[in-house]
Amino acid sequence: MASPAGKLGDRLRAFSTNRWLVFVAAMWLQSMAGIGYLFGTISPVLKAALGYNQRQVAALGVAKDLGDCVGFLAGTLSAVLPSWAMLLIGAAQNFVGYGWLWLIVTRQAPALPLWMMCVVIFVGTNGETYFNTTALVTCIQNFPKSRGPTVGIMKGFAGLSTAILTQLYAVLHTPDHATLVFMVAVGPSLVAIGLMFIIRPVGGHRQVRPSDKNSFLFIYTICLLLASYLVGVMLVQDFMQVSEDVVTFLTVILLILLILPIAIPVTLTLSSNKQHAIEESLLSEPSKGETSTSQEKEDQPEVILSEVEEEKPKDIDSLPPSERRKRIAELQNKLVQAAARGGVRIRRQPHRGENFTLMQALVKADFWLIWLSLLLGSGSGLTVIDNLGQMSQAVGFKDAHIFVSLISIWNFLGRIGGGYFSEIIVREHTYPRHIALAAAQILMAAGHFLFAMAWPGTMYIATFLVGLGYGAHWAIVPAAVSELFGVKHFGAMYNFLTVANPTGSLVFSGLIASNLYDYEAEKQAQHHQITALSSPRLLHSISFLADGPLKCEGAVCFLVSSLIMSAFCVVGAGLSLMVVHRTKRVYTHLYRSIRT
Repeated sequence: MASPAGKLGDRLRAFSTNRWLVFVAAMWLQSMAGIGYLFGTISPVLKAALGYNQRQVAALGVAKDLGDCVGFLAGTLSAVLPSWAMLLIGAAQNFVGYGWLWLIVTRQAPALPLWMMCVVIFVGTNGETYFNTTALVTCIQNFPKSRGPTVGIMKGFAGLSTAILTQLYAVLHTPDHATLVFMVAVGPSLVAIGLMFIIRPVGGHRQVRPSDKNSFLFIYTICLLLASYLVGVMLVQDFMQVSEDVVTFLTVILLILLILPIAIPVTLTLSSNKQHAIEESLLSEPSKGETSTSQEKEDQPEVILSEVEEEKPKDIDSLPPSERRKRIAELQNKLVQAAARGGVRIRRQPHRGENFTLMQALVKADFWLIWLSLLLGSGSGLTVIDNLGQMSQAVGFKDAHIFVSLISIWNFLGRIGGGYFSEIIVREHTYPRHIALAAAQILMAAGHFLFAMAWPGTMYIATFLVGLGYGAHWAIVPAAVSELFGVKHFGAMYNFLTVANPTGSLVFSGLIASNLYDYEAEKQAQHHQITALSSPRLLHSISFLADGPLKCEGAVCFLVSSLIMSAFCVVGAGLSLMVVHRTKRVYTHLYRSIRT
């Protein structure tokens, strides 16, 4: 019989190697990893401290987007470096980039030329790619049979990080907005270093256990509670004057909700002796055979020659699966015999639903339709996220934190909801999931229109619609690409897709929104100068303000740019509907077997 000390040691070892402990630690890491979305709050601080105009702020925003999305190096290094080394690199980049930015903003370091400021922002934000890559790769390795829920929850917590960091900033009770930049430099880096030896692939049983369903359900419940709680907290703090003690109390509850998922690995460890034996008996014996069989199918996929698709009768897709396979096999045999006689040349090109390389996908119209639709939708959404500080201040809101936090929460719900509802569409109705993306882009078009009109109260509704639609893009598009072009080279294709984000931001923010903002700001400044000619006192004030950054006030500042983005979101929805029309037969083929 083992001693109490021996039992405790066994429990601690089991707890340290529990895959759910790694999952929860990765959630905590991701809750600090979405630092790029805080740019909407940081940008007014940079603009005021450095005297930038909107074009220069937009250039910093594009550099931030590039750092956030260009993860080729992190993806390559993840194949050769351990998890702790990846997190250490990410923490170092985050601390150096945003730490240097904080020194500049607080005038403890000299200001740099704009291009060097862009490099600093890029380096700091690029650390996020190491956090994301490590969390996703590690959790997918530990939960290979639950990739959908795993990726959705990880990406969702990254979307919540802005609201979490903003609430932690509120508890400091400091009027110095530069403190937020310091938090961004130190917070994620400390969390990554503290968790770098916990977040790692662990050995042991990686099959789906019966307890996994309840564990994921518990995590989803925590996610929704967090989102609802943060919305309530932000609205209360925006509309009511709350004391410092109340803010501290609200933040403590937030931290409790974040810590609560640790109950899963603790409970599983304490009940391991009894529960594991029961669960092993519930795992059917053929599961190993099924696993090996499915692996063989992945390694040796069904080959359908290009000519089969061209020569087969149109009514063959309406046949039952067994009859359809038989007819296709007969047609394929005839084509092979014809090729042996030299009567036909067989091309072994993949079709949609099979594994493509990136180069093969790049010559497909569907891939470019998806990419352009993503550029128009997510690019316009990212423009709002990056400029939300100026947009809210232009229409009279002094504190932009509330909207930056809210759009972070709506972004999270969009990712969770987009993945959930699009999965229902493909599995229960065998219809392309891009129909859900088209609906999300129509919601975004409505949101941009409300931003343009700037009616009383519409700032909250527009933030909700744009945040929800933007988040849905990053749940729907990666899943659709993996279905249409395969999972074998999905990493390369996903990294190419993410380039659409900074490209869209460059077009909408760097070329359109910032130029129109500065144009209106210059018009207003000229109007004030003309008005001030009649008053020497006003003239002195105007000459003083002319030394600072141009500032635009009123709905006119983002009127035209918001209407342009609204129109392009409608175009993006049209492109998504084209993808739906072109891929209906593919989804019918992919998901018919699930329904039958």
